[in-house]
Amino acid sequence: MPVKTKKRAKAGYMISAVAELYKLHPQTLRLYERVGLLKPSRSQGNTRLYTDGDLERLDVILTLARDMGVNLAGIEIILNMREKMIEMEKQMGEFAQVVQQELSRVASRVPTHAERHAIVRATPRAVRPLREI
Repeated sequence: MPVKTKKRAKAGYMISAVAELYKLHPQTLRLYERVGLLKPSRSQGNTRLYTDGDLERLDVILTLARDMGVNLAGIEIILNMREKMIEMEKQMGEFAQVVQQELSRVASRVPTHAERHAIVRATPRAVRPLREI
């Protein structure tokens, strides 16, 4: 008998639960979605479902708005910059790993006696004989 696998849905919080948890009006959450600050997923019945990631983002939005007095346009800019910084950190980590691998590869190469004592590294070239005039 074949084993049936069930698609696992992401756990989500409905708008009323999130509004109550954060002491917000549901219209505030709808506004944040309308201006692009939050992007909750939707159920098959088109109900907004907020994931843990959405709630973390909402924490940042509320900290910026309530505690720091940043307006919605400023919050959007800050969140975009934050996402770009996270992406840049990821790219820098990947770059550092490539550099480390290259340094390890170069360090593992054993130099010859001439290379060890040369002032300038040079690769030998074939010498061509001079033509007689």
